Amino acid sequence: MPTFKIVTINILSDLKLWEKRRWLICAGLADLEPDLVALQEVSITENNTRWLADQLGFPHVHLTPKTGAAGNIEGIAILSRLEVEDRASLDLMTQNRVAQYVRVRIDGQPVILANGHFLWQPGESPQRQRQIERLLEWLEPIERDYPVVIAGDFNSTPDTAAIQIMRHHFVSAYAAIHGAEPEYTAPTPLPRSKWKTIRTLLNFIRYIRIKDIDLNWRGTLDYIFVSERVQVNDCQIVLDKPSPRDPDLYPSDHLGLMAVLEI
Repeated sequence: MPTFKIVTINILSDLKLWEKRRWLICAGLADLEPDLVALQEVSITENNTRWLADQLGFPHVHLTPKTGAAGNIEGIAILSRLEVEDRASLDLMTQNRVAQYVRVRIDGQPVILANGHFLWQPGESPQRQRQIERLLEWLEPIERDYPVVIAGDFNSTPDTAAIQIMRHHFVSAYAAIHGAEPEYTAPTPLPRSKWKTIRTLLNFIRYIRIKDIDLNWRGTLDYIFVSERVQVNDCQIVLDKPSPRDPDLYPSDHLGLMAVLEI
């Protein structure tokens, strides 16, 4: 049966350490040899999606900038070794967030890979839940015709309504193999620039609730979901090792997920 491998990772738009950590991402992806890679927080100004694609030999890139002025800075992207037959993007309507998909063919079988980066807010978020519902409405007619995989940074822990909605329609690849979600996928010890930290707080101050502030927090935010026509053969945490020369230099502030899937 047709099998393929995908990886998803939020590569962090903070470029403070990009020149060093990009090689960790590149080497990790080269070892994994995925057919498809879903990336979140790609830099539009740095064009690091194209750099990764060129280094790794991915001929096809589907880049979707955020909406509004944020689209000049950041977006999401899918890298594909397979010919892309169709592609589309979706405005998630809040926080300039977007989703996207590509249709590729695995040994003659068309498959959809969707990628998203959803609203950031600790704890429950009705706005993020609406984004998930919007994504599912968008993909519903496509799912009737094709196997569907949805990957990305959902900014939602497994107990939230957004992830419960996803589980109602799709299967979590990691949980299918391990019986539960990972202990955490973010954050790693990777340092962030002071300006990026301050800007994040200023941009999202209205989404922070005092009861949800925890300076020592870590949890699972990243997932790979599959429709019923996709079998999960394996799913593991990847891109989780620091530089051998610096124990705080990780590929990103998020860990990656890799899944081996079968149609």
